[in-house]
Amino acid sequence: MIKHLFILVLTLAAHPHLAAAQQSIDHPTPPGLEGAQLLQGWMRADGTRMAGLSIDLEPGWKTYWRAPGDAGIPPQIDFKGSENVAKVTLHWPAPEVFKSAGMRTIGYHADLILPIEITPKDPAKPVDLSAHAAIGICDQICVPVSLHLHAHLAGQGSPDSLITAALQAEPKTISLHATCKTTPVRDGVKLTARFDLPPAIDPEATLFELRSTPVWVSESISRREGDTLIATADFVPPEAKPFDLDLSDLRITVLSDRGAVQIDGCTE
Repeated sequence: MIKHLFILVLTLAAHPHLAAAQQSIDHPTPPGLEGAQLLQGWMRADGTRMAGLSIDLEPGWKTYWRAPGDAGIPPQIDFKGSENVAKVTLHWPAPEVFKSAGMRTIGYHADLILPIEITPKDPAKPVDLSAHAAIGICDQICVPVSLHLHAHLAGQGSPDSLITAALQAEPKTISLHATCKTTPVRDGVKLTARFDLPPAIDPEATLFELRSTPVWVSESISRREGDTLIATADFVPPEAKPFDLDLSDLRITVLSDRGAVQIDGCTE
């Protein structure tokens, strides 16, 4: 059985060139966590900056995707207190599917590089980035961890191969017409989506989420009718009652041996 430990707090400060050497830890490192830091990254031609969050785990441990599945711990990341930051976009690499005690969770083994796209208020000035993350890491036990990281990002920098690889691993957004049917249920809404996607060799995993509305989503049940993939899942809001599900807010991610793809929005 998976056991949960109390939250431990890790505080790190990252120097733009010597991030790992400049870290400081206020408390003993939580079990399973080898370290975490902000990666400086580089300035891009459009004035945005690509940085990264690096989370290093001990062998056998995992952490979770933005939609972690039935038994996962949803990650919460914010950048309050940052300076010269107008907008931040996280680019999540394609995750893995894990089965634990009969439940499905979605996440990453061992290490995670999470690219952070920053739009500065003034591209000519440095960015002081403060990242606050509440994540879960699990092996035989699960440990909720709070990270507080800070980095002074200045200069042009240079492309980081780790960040670049993580960007390339992000699910590819494809232009595909998906149709959806919603049905109210006792504690939320049941949604069935249909879309044409060539079948993979191994079983596919279809993941549902709402981009701007926090709801619990059940493990999807998928089947095929030729090239048409049909997937069904329940959406349960915090109030646990039927609600108006905004289909334009829906995001569908399909993981398969053909690669990971993402479909934004759905129509009735």
